[in-house]
Amino acid sequence: MSLSPPVLISGSRFNPLPIYVGLFCLLWSFAFVAGKIGVTYCPPLILLAARFSLAGVLIIVISAFRSDAWSLSWREVAMFAVLGVANNALYLGLGYTGLQSVSAGLGGLIVSSNPVFTAVLAAMFLGETLTRRKVLGLVLGVAGVAFIVWHRMSAGTDSLHGILFTLASLASLVSGTILFKLFAPKGSLWTGNGVQNLAAGLVLLPVALRVADVGAIVPNAKLAGAFAFLVLGGSVLAYLLWFHLLKVCGATAASAYHFLMPPLGMLFAFLVLGEHVTVRDLLGIVPVALGIYLVTRPDTSASASLQRSRSRHTP
Repeated sequence: MSLSPPVLISGSRFNPLPIYVGLFCLLWSFAFVAGKIGVTYCPPLILLAARFSLAGVLIIVISAFRSDAWSLSWREVAMFAVLGVANNALYLGLGYTGLQSVSAGLGGLIVSSNPVFTAVLAAMFLGETLTRRKVLGLVLGVAGVAFIVWHRMSAGTDSLHGILFTLASLASLVSGTILFKLFAPKGSLWTGNGVQNLAAGLVLLPVALRVADVGAIVPNAKLAGAFAFLVLGGSVLAYLLWFHLLKVCGATAASAYHFLMPPLGMLFAFLVLGEHVTVRDLLGIVPVALGIYLVTRPDTSASASLQRSRSRHTP
């Protein structure tokens, strides 16, 4: 299953990329709220092992009924499995453990600093350009995130233990993002996402059964709803959108959309969980929004130069 390319509408091309970005941001930011609800009623590793295993089985079963049921080489299977450990098992395993003692808003804020480290590593290992404008945007984005994090920490509502787990989760996500760009697997993102989920589920399941208490699960409607969203909206659709964005955008630009997560995460946490949002939190959104604009804005000078070059070589 792949995402559709731009289509021709009334003589002009319709670009679905903004829709993909918006949907990804909504799904990804709300996942922190669903995760917070989930770990309230279920040990995090059990929740994630079940989530990844079910999502992986669903994707592979659906793929079996498609004409391109299996388009991955064994090398690509291995690549996606490694990505599943980094992007799923480690990232969310550490993150959900942190969510037990960190608010959903703060968890989203910490993870949203992903673009800073991704931009630096992408410049070092992927050859992506790190212009002054992008650096300024990244600095502004981080400053806004840091301001909100500092305010939340000063209120004493989040523990250092949970923050450390969330920081380790951030490191795993950055590593997974760079690995995806380095490996650049050519196979189906849909099938690859299924492999990632299955690999993550297989890695987490024995750990969960060993260290977590199955008797600590509290079955209720909230847990069922959160689990359904995490499987379908998080593991299936959001990750498909994320890797599509990594393919059509650079690693830095794609990761920069994480700067949208703080305001969205705080909004959802306020609406669903009743987490407190102050004026200081809202003030931190201003540099974050400006940072997004600076990092993701196309380089008009480079585009104009390329256009002039093409014009000179056009017969």
